[in-house]
Amino acid sequence: MARKYFGTDGIRGRVGEGVITPDFMLRLGYAAGKVLAERSGAKGAGPGRGSRGGQRPSILIGKDTRISGYMFEAALEAGLINAGVDVGLLGPMPTPAIAYLTRTFHAQAGIVISASHNPFQDNGIKFFSAGGAKLPDQVELDIEAALDDPMSTAGRLGKAWRIDDAAARYIEFCKASTPWGFALDDLKIVLDCANGATYHIAPKVFRELGAEVITIGVSPDGQNINLDCGSTKPANLQQAVVEQGADLGIAFDGDGDRVLFVDRGGNLVDGDELLFIIALHRQQFLGGCNGVVGTQMSNYGFELALKDLSIPFERAKVGDRYVLEKMQANGWALGGESSGHIICADATTTGDGVISALQVLRALEDFGESLEALRARMKMLPQHMINVRLSHRQGVLESDEVRRAVAAAEEQLGDRGRVLLRPSGTEPLIRVMVEGVERSEVEQLAADIARAVERVGNS
Repeated sequence: MARKYFGTDGIRGRVGEGVITPDFMLRLGYAAGKVLAERSGAKGAGPGRGSRGGQRPSILIGKDTRISGYMFEAALEAGLINAGVDVGLLGPMPTPAIAYLTRTFHAQAGIVISASHNPFQDNGIKFFSAGGAKLPDQVELDIEAALDDPMSTAGRLGKAWRIDDAAARYIEFCKASTPWGFALDDLKIVLDCANGATYHIAPKVFRELGAEVITIGVSPDGQNINLDCGSTKPANLQQAVVEQGADLGIAFDGDGDRVLFVDRGGNLVDGDELLFIIALHRQQFLGGCNGVVGTQMSNYGFELALKDLSIPFERAKVGDRYVLEKMQANGWALGGESSGHIICADATTTGDGVISALQVLRALEDFGESLEALRARMKMLPQHMINVRLSHRQGVLESDEVRRAVAAAEEQLGDRGRVLLRPSGTEPLIRVMVEGVERSEVEQLAADIARAVERVGNS
C-alpha cells in the first residue's frame, strides 16, 4: 500500500490546509486508537490504564508551544477516547521526552503534536511506539487504511488524565544520562530554547547540574516558536554569548530534538562538529567508538577526521529515520545530521537535544579543554550548494552531459573532496553540492555542474 499521509517524519503541513485540520486529527485519533488497541490485544476490555490484564490500552499525547497544539490535542484526545483508549496528557514537552515517557508508562504509543523547527503556522503529528522508537511502517499503513473507516462509539469509552509530573520525570532522566558526580560548576552558559518545548526543561537541567544559566527564547506565546531564535536562527544567541562573556551557548529547535552550540567567540558549532566531539570522547575515554552514521550532507571534513581516528563512518539518506536504521543495522550507538539532530542510542531511543548537549559538555569536562579547542581538532571543508530549478527532472541525473560534468569535478578533486547531486523531495529542483579544500575551486566546480544540470533540465 502506498503512503498517503505519513512521510519520513510523521504528518506535517500548514494548519487548515491539506490534512492538517481538526477533523482530520479527530479521525486520526480514532484510527490510531483502533489499530493500536487491536495490536495490543486490549480492545477496550475494561477500565484502567495500560493493556495488562485485559485493561484498556493507553496512549500519551505531548505537544510543543504553538497555538494550534491546543486544538489538535483536543481533537486527537476525543478520537482516541471514542476508540476506547485511555489518554495521558503531557502538555508542552520536547519530542524526545514523549519517547521516554511512553516507555516509562508502558503506553501502547506516544503522539507528538509539533512541526519541529517550522514556523508556528505549521503543525504536524509524530508517533512513537511502545519502545520509544518510530512506529513500524506497517503500523502507519494500517492507521492510514483505518482513516477511511466510519467512526462509531466504542462499547467502553476511554478516559483522560493529566500527567502533572511529566517535566520533572524527564528532567531527572536527562540528568541521569551523565555519570554520578558530573557537574557544570564554573560554567556560564547561554541557552536559547526557541520559545519552544524545552523552555521549562533545559534551564532546570543545566542549573541543577551547577551551571550559571542565562536564557533567551523562554517566553512562548503560541506564535513566536522558532521566530528569530533557536537552532535555525542562532544570531541572537551568538551575540548574547559574546556580550555576556559566557563560556558557550546552546540552541535547541522548537521541539527539542536538535541542538547546536556557539563557542565563546560567537562562532556556530554545527551537528557534524558536535558528533565529532562526542565520538572523540568515546574513543579516548569510554573504551572506543565502533562507528558513526552521518548523512549525504555531512561535511567531508567530518569523514576525514573520523578516518584519522580509525572510527568507521557511513552515510545515510537525509532524515533521522534513515540515520537510525543504518545505526541499528551496523550495531552503532552514534549518528546524526549537521542540523544538530544527534542520536546517542546508548542513552535514549531518539534524537534528543538536551541529552546530546550533555554528552558534549561531558567531553569538555573530561578533556579539560574549551569548546573551541576541541572543535579545532576537526577541519571543516568548504561546502558550496546551488539549487537548480528545472522545467523537468526526468533523466537529468542520468544524462551524458551531467555525468561528464560530475566525473570531471570528481577527477579534479581526487580524495580532497566530493560531489553530491540530490533532487528535492518537495520542489522541481536539483541540489548541486561540492566540497573540497579550496573554496574558490569548490564554487567553480559547483557552478560548472549546475550549468550542465540547467541545460539538460530546461531543454
